Amino acid sequence: MAELNFGGVVETVVTSKEFSLEKARGVLKDETIAVIGYGIQGPGQAGNLRDNGFNVIVGQRQGKTYDKAVADGWVPGESLFSIEEAAQRGTIICMLLSDAGQIAVWPTLKKYLTPGKTLYYSHGFAINWQDRTGVVPPKDIDVIMVAPKGSGTSLRTMFLEGRGLNCSYAVYQDASGKAEEKTLAFGIGIGAGYLFKTTFQREATSDLTGERGSLMGAIEGLFEAQYDVLREHGHSPSEAFNETVEELTQSLVPLFGDKGMDWMYANCSTTAQRGALDWAPRFREAIKPVMEWLYLSVKTGNEAQVAIDSNSKPDYREKLNAELKAMRDMEMWQAGVTVRTLRPENN
Repeated sequence: MAELNFGGVVETVVTSKEFSLEKARGVLKDETIAVIGYGIQGPGQAGNLRDNGFNVIVGQRQGKTYDKAVADGWVPGESLFSIEEAAQRGTIICMLLSDAGQIAVWPTLKKYLTPGKTLYYSHGFAINWQDRTGVVPPKDIDVIMVAPKGSGTSLRTMFLEGRGLNCSYAVYQDASGKAEEKTLAFGIGIGAGYLFKTTFQREATSDLTGERGSLMGAIEGLFEAQYDVLREHGHSPSEAFNETVEELTQSLVPLFGDKGMDWMYANCSTTAQRGALDWAPRFREAIKPVMEWLYLSVKTGNEAQVAIDSNSKPDYREKLNAELKAMRDMEMWQAGVTVRTLRPENN
């Protein structure tokens, strides 16, 4: 394990230098890893584990997602099974269904969690809010988590490029006395860049805060506000979109993603520097109360309950598609469709 200093806060992290892929294979050599669900995280984690030489099977219900698994090389009756049969065969049961899917399948799945098995998650939702989800694991199994800090698609793409996606890891229940070693081996197996320790509670809380905040909800709200102001003051759709989204995603994010926000500032005009330095504190003061409100809503379980209630409705998918269509049809994102066709790589 290695220690990293984050401005005076020292964290212990694990990489493949400290915990090799060969060691990971040895730790899990007698395990059958059953990936339950082939939606968002399933394909990436299952594919990376398979390519790294682990014994992996997939459990998925019949339908389009099952057909995708077949197209990806999972063989029905050999490495692809029903959810129930995969759970029965597996010694490590990987719950990679959606949060709503995990709640729905739990009454069926829990009978396969026999003594000595391991229950694996990539998100702390079901366990952290078990008073709302009803997911209470038996005491005689290990319960572990590796949570990639990105989508399953990113995990797979970066793996194929020879890179790793950072992941957090946690042990909720250690019945075997070897749960942490098993967790680290799993993280290396799925191709983690580095692994940092957390808890199911901290992962679930930070994850829901981030999704509703800077990763998705807040940034969409910021985009919409700036685009609308520019348009209302007479700027064209192309100009408003370029100044709001295109320049950020195509020019600036790579700069501060690689070397930090200060480096990005240093490589912009002096006018941009001065304005950004003056206005960043104003935005922080305006936004921080909303972030505190959001965090409290997450921590108390309110956001979890909203998600459970919404995602369990029979017309959930229909309503979701309608909301996503409304976003897609906004002038800002339609302007984006046109602007993207003008990128050099598309001409």
